[in-house]
Amino acid sequence: MGRVTTETRTVDTPAGDARITWHPAPRPRLVLALGHGAGGGIEARDLRALAAALPPLGVTVALVEQPWRVAGKKVAPAPATLDTGWRALWPALAEREPGLGLVAGGRSAGARVACRTARELGARAVLALSFPLHPPGRPEKSRAAELLGSGVPTLVVQGGNDPFGKPAEFPAGGESGHGLLEVPYGDHSFAVPKRAPTGQDEALETITAGVAAWLEGPALL
Repeated sequence: MGRVTTETRTVDTPAGDARITWHPAPRPRLVLALGHGAGGGIEARDLRALAAALPPLGVTVALVEQPWRVAGKKVAPAPATLDTGWRALWPALAEREPGLGLVAGGRSAGARVACRTARELGARAVLALSFPLHPPGRPEKSRAAELLGSGVPTLVVQGGNDPFGKPAEFPAGGESGHGLLEVPYGDHSFAVPKRAPTGQDEALETITAGVAAWLEGPALL
């Protein structure tokens, strides 16, 4: 199969210029928009893996860089500013493949943005990668309400050793149904220690295969 050429678009938002890098599917049936975390950009291993694996399966992937990242800043702004940028670029995400369902998602802080805005923006579902359920060592500072309040079908993909919330800590339920996919031995960035019985390639395969199966499920048809 030939390599698919990516497309990049800059979008003006009240928080500054955002950037979308499209990984188009040859025959798209869904669009998955993924934001990055507060400590990194779209080069994260899980975002790169999904952008490579999903387009051949009919899912166009849009990797979204928030304005603070495009501007070269090292520290993410307040959550409200992140939400402002995401809301403003949503029309550009929706118009790329008109008529197709649009799934919101992201890793860490990007997952929080997707959960907070999914209902109002009309996202079909949310993919929450490494959702930061609480600050490390502070389980009493839970963000479960934010996750459970997404209002749409939501899949959480969580490393088994994530200090921001291990899979067993996550609540079940949610208004529209929430699923959880564990990546054994993975940390917050889904890195797997060398001593683990499964390797890094297997961890990424767990993510891409699990997300692909979820995107083909009845909740998203």
